[in-house]
Amino acid sequence: MTVPLLCFPFAGAGASFFTPWQRYDLKATRIHPVQLPGRERRLDDPPFPDVRTAVESLAGELRTQSDLSAGPVALFGHSFGAVLAYEMARHLSAEGIAVAHLFVSGSAGPTTRREVGATGLPDDEFLARVKEFAGYDHPTMADPELLELLLPTLRCDVEMHEAYVSAATDPLDAPLTSLRGLEDGLVSAEQAQQWEQVAGSGFRFEELPGGHMYLTEYPGPLLKLVDDELKAWA
Repeated sequence: MTVPLLCFPFAGAGASFFTPWQRYDLKATRIHPVQLPGRERRLDDPPFPDVRTAVESLAGELRTQSDLSAGPVALFGHSFGAVLAYEMARHLSAEGIAVAHLFVSGSAGPTTRREVGATGLPDDEFLARVKEFAGYDHPTMADPELLELLLPTLRCDVEMHEAYVSAATDPLDAPLTSLRGLEDGLVSAEQAQQWEQVAGSGFRFEELPGGHMYLTEYPGPLLKLVDDELKAWA
């Protein structure tokens, strides 16, 4: 048996970011990209206004997929995707679906809000701030026409992320692994370890080579770590 890994993208990205991961020889993990509205095949759908709405809507979509509805499932999210994955893990667990593992990447704990944000800035300043945060040139920024289409979605994602603070008071009933690039200038090791405060069934912290967007270059070590953790469920 393989465990489906629900993969939530970083701000502005779509499910296709995770498509290459499906070509890796994983023994216990089945990559399941989650497509958010406002991008790719859902370009015409309005983006979500807040994290709670996103989770409730996406959970409804996931319930219609028979290979996910019974569990167990694992979840992965990077940066903005980490808070979506965390809230989705809580939502699924509350519905009685077994959460095998939650992997959060490039993210401070869910009760920490960024001190410096990009929400509300003019376009040029907004894009510069996003690039500064990530240390990464988002592919859409190189194509003016594509950027014009996706900028509203990127803004919504960033605003959702910057407005988010978890209201949960109880720990997540699932093992939790927090991941960080060794050279991440946005999220410190201390911030990444804040996730231990909400882990109710075991916590692990790992650093991998690279910066905040370490997973864009070579995800092999990350996927091996995930697959090794999920072998207990296979």
